[in-house]
Amino acid sequence: MLYLFETKIGRLRLVGFLEGLSLLALVFIALPLKYGCSDPRLTQALGPVHGVFFLLFVFNTLSMGVEQGWRFRSVTWKVLLACIIPFGTFYIDKKILRKL
Repeated sequence: MLYLFETKIGRLRLVGFLEGLSLLALVFIALPLKYGCSDPRLTQALGPVHGVFFLLFVFNTLSMGVEQGWRFRSVTWKVLLACIIPFGTFYIDKKILRKL
């Protein structure tokens, strides 16, 4: 399984998974603690982590698009849109990235 992450597409899939996982943790754990228990500490810790994964996903997608010659209108924009739509990275991994 680890051999998958030795390629650029494997790393993109990993970053997408981590970005989606960090969003899940923010939405279902950190935000309820912040607003339900008035404890913003976890949100303050996970927010920047999610931001880093988001940026890594965008940069890796653009890098892969240029390197692999992806047509922007057919592949790249869909992958980029996935990181803006909540939990879209899980969907795009299944529909596009896994096939590459």
